[in-house]
Amino acid sequence: MGRDITLGQYYPTDSIIHRLDPRVKLLGTLIYLVSLFVFNGIVGFIVASVALFGVIFISGIPLGYVLRGIKGVYILVIITAVFNIFFTSGTPLVVAGTLVISKEGVQLAILMSIRIIYLVMGASVMTLSTTPGNLAAGLEKGLSFLKVFGVPVHDFAMMMTIALRFIPILMEEADKIKKAQMSRGADFDAKNLIKRAKSYVPILVPLFVSAFRRANDLSVAMESRCYQGKGTARLNPLIYQKSDLIAYIVIAAYFAGIIVTRALAVTH
Repeated sequence: MGRDITLGQYYPTDSIIHRLDPRVKLLGTLIYLVSLFVFNGIVGFIVASVALFGVIFISGIPLGYVLRGIKGVYILVIITAVFNIFFTSGTPLVVAGTLVISKEGVQLAILMSIRIIYLVMGASVMTLSTTPGNLAAGLEKGLSFLKVFGVPVHDFAMMMTIALRFIPILMEEADKIKKAQMSRGADFDAKNLIKRAKSYVPILVPLFVSAFRRANDLSVAMESRCYQGKGTARLNPLIYQKSDLIAYIVIAAYFAGIIVTRALAVTH
């Protein structure tokens, strides 16, 4: 179970993507996620695909490792596809009584499924190529302008860091609890959905207890060290390098390309 969750994990390797400033990767990921819902047509899909798989190749992260994250959202992909197929009006392809499957529904289902899969893969690449500490530093530095409006940027960045760190820990804990319950005769493969749902209750209860216990231990540790989130300094402060500026130019060119492909698709 835990091996299929890539979000929040870090894949250590030496690559250009890993060495980029976290602010560049955060902005690049945000631009990419936005572009997934902007592109329209086969050309935009090709551009988004080339960008995603190109970054994965340059990062040195195995494609199979990135694809693991899709297993955690396959149910969401299926539900999204089904809703789009059966609830989108258009040119009928299959008619069975009141059930109508339209051409537009099938196209939209495929498009939305691709967008969700690419969204998960894009977010996974960012976390796999950035340590939680650098990710928090980049988030805090990038959103520092919000301090003028009284937004507690440091606290927000710290919460995001803790949440990302806890994802693989809790998944590993859930896997251990599941194996312990299976050794006691619990059946997690029952065909009856109600029975299968009930079988997961013995996992959720101790998992929540463990999560609250870990959170309490963490808060006690932070308080015992007089952590206040103010006046802290980084050993290695974030400084833009030449490669970061080049990456910004590539990101801007990519988004401009997506906008152009959408405009061309609309005109045709």
